[in-house]
Amino acid sequence: MAATPHDHAAPEHAPHGYITAKDDYLKRLRRIEGQARGLQRMVEEEKYCIDILTQVSAMTKALQAVAMGLLEDHISHCVVDAAASGGPEADAKIKEATDAIARLVRS
Repeated sequence: MAATPHDHAAPEHAPHGYITAKDDYLKRLRRIEGQARGLQRMVEEEKYCIDILTQVSAMTKALQAVAMGLLEDHISHCVVDAAASGGPEADAKIKEATDAIARLVRS
């Protein structure tokens, strides 16, 4: 498997920004997992198309909320810490955040 920028481990002294809200993120992701199972059931039971699309929209919004929370945590912790330190790590963190934003906008 090819390495990606987010595959690297953070130093021991710098936990990820979302760590204080980890339980909240896990709860939200479990709820989204349940929504995905519900969508599968709806298709299996041949529910009305618009009802399925409504649930897809709700799941999409839930995923976007998780993404925005993670992005905010990343910027306020990882990027701010790197910017304070300066140098190439700061540039790399800013580029990484910009790339993540671009991916979210395209999705």
